[in-house]
Formats: sequence, structure tokens, C-alpha cells
Amino acid sequence: MAVQYECCDVEFSKRVLIIVLLVIFAGLMSGLTLGLMSLSLVDLEVLAKSGTPHDRNNAGEISLLALWKLTITILPVVRNQHLLLCTLLICNAVAMEALPVFLDSLVVWWGAILIAVTLILLFGEIIPQSICSRHGLAIGATVAPAVRVLVWICFPVAYPISKLLDFLLGHRHEALFHRAELKTLVNLHGHEAGKGGELTHHETTIIAGALELSEKIASDVMTLITETFCVDINSKLDRYLMNLIMENGHSRVPVYYEQPTNIIGLILVKNLLTIDPEDEAPVKSVTLRRIPRGGSQSRKWSKNMYYDILDIDGNSLQKLPEKEEAVGIITMEDVIEELLQEEIFDETDHHFEDF
Repeated sequence: MAVQYECCDVEFSKRVLIIVLLVIFAGLMSGLTLGLMSLSLVDLEVLAKSGTPHDRNNAGEISLLALWKLTITILPVVRNQHLLLCTLLICNAVAMEALPVFLDSLVVWWGAILIAVTLILLFGEIIPQSICSRHGLAIGATVAPAVRVLVWICFPVAYPISKLLDFLLGHRHEALFHRAELKTLVNLHGHEAGKGGELTHHETTIIAGALELSEKIASDVMTLITETFCVDINSKLDRYLMNLIMENGHSRVPVYYEQPTNIIGLILVKNLLTIDPEDEAPVKSVTLRRIPRGGSQSRKWSKNMYYDILDIDGNSLQKLPEKEEAVGIITMEDVIEELLQEEIFDETDHHFEDF
């Protein structure tokens, strides 16, 4: 097609303006395609749910409050990702295809091709994608209203294509972390990692301990029944036994019948305050509390049975299936030690530090 307009007349200026707008529009669509589609829905959900109306410490160049507002604005736009992708690509394709049409009437055909390729490559791809890959959240939130309008304009074409993509490829799944990945992520956010994280050593240790609980079996945590202080149901609460209970310093004491491996319950030491040792009352006269039971190789001790402890308002967990002998005891202290990943010493423990 021959050149139709001479330089600098009205029609020439209009076409140049249209070309500039097409390049800007194509660049914006290209940049948003990379910027918005690279945003993780998990990250956006975290920002949206963890943000509050209270401004906190600055995170880089943008405050957490501003980051939360940007996320709330952009999250509804990117939730249907296939529809958004189709809309942005359709708009980008229309702008790029229209560009040579307007250029062809201003310059010779080979010039139109050369200029179109240069404009599209430089201002329609490289620069916009470089900017949006770095500031995709802020730019996307700014133009979110315009993107919504484009979605409605392209809806008759984009919606069927997006549904076809949903059918063929499935919905884009949120990339959640596995336990090992989450533990590594937490460690990277600690002070010791040297990456500017805010978590202290104790915080990362406790979180890592909680994530590791499900991987540990009961026998790794329990105290052997042979090392556990317990009393016979037929014993008498005389002065000797009361002193022995006091010396051990436990708030709860397991009770067995005939042999230590046959644990039948526990007694609360505070309930013994009203008992006179001179009366030598039998242990069976004191109210016994039930102890949850489970296998020594079970990995559910930190979940189901831990909650059983809370339900019965007790501190001890007996690792014993029904009709099996007891091999050990798990206490609340054992659970907390696994969380803290260090030993807990109180005034009743025989522990001396070297100074």
C-alpha cells in the first residue's frame, strides 16, 4: 500500500497519535500479562488476610497498609486467571495487528514492517515486561478498574476460550508448600539466615518443631514406663508415699494395678492436699482420671492424642492400646520440649549448670 499522508498534516498527526496509543496499549497489555499472571494467588491471599487497617513497619518502599490495599484491589481481578489471560492476550493481539495498518499509510511497506517490529519489540514487550515484572502488584492494582472494563468488552470471545482452557488444563491450582519447604522458608526468614528476616532464633525453632511433630513417633518422645514414677492402686497414702510423691514433684501421678505396665489412670496431686497421711487412705479412694491410649509407633500422638489431653484437662498421655501393656508415658512437658526442641528444667529437676 502506497504512502497516503504527508508529514505533519492533520491526518498524519492523527495517525501518529493513534500509533503511539496502540504501542502504549499493547505494551500495557503485554506487561500486565507477565505481571498479573506471575502473581501467586497464595501470596495474594496471605497479603489480603494478614493485612490490617493499622499501619506497621515499612516493607521496602511500600508500607504494609498500602500493600494490603493493593492486594484487596487486585485479588478479584486475577482470581479467574484464564479469563484474565484471554482478555489481555486478545487486547494485545488487536493492538499489535492494528499497528502495521496505520503505519502502512505513512511509510513504505518495508519501513512499516521495520518500524512496527522495533516499536513492538522495544516498547511493546521488553520495557513493559521489565517494569511490570518488578512492580506488577502496584501497576495491576492501579489499572484494575480498566482491566475489569476490558474483561467485559472481550467477554463474548474470552469467556468461551477461558472455559475451554479450564476444561483442557484444569483450574490453576494454588502452589502450597510442603512441610519441608515451609520449614526451609521459615528458616530463611530468621535473623541467622542473613537475608533481613524478622524472626528470632527461638521463633524459627518453635515453628520448625511444630512442623516436625507429625514426623515423630511416640516412642521417640515418651518416657519409658520403667523410668516413670507411678503408684499401686492398692497402696496407702501414708506419710512415706506422700513424701515420695512430693519429692518427685509431678502434678499428676500414674496409677497401676498389680504391675507398672498395667496403667489404669492417674491422680491429681492437688487432690491429695485434703488427705491426712495419718489416716493412711487407700489410693483407690482418690478420684482417678482417664489417660488417653495409643500405639508406641503412632505418629498421631501430637494431634489426636494431644487434643485428648486438653479435652480431659490432663498432662499425661499413656501410649497404650487397649489390652496391651504400657511401654511409656508422654506428658505435656514432652510435647512442649518437642516444640521448643530443648529440655525444660524446673525446680524439681536435678540439673546443675557449670558456671
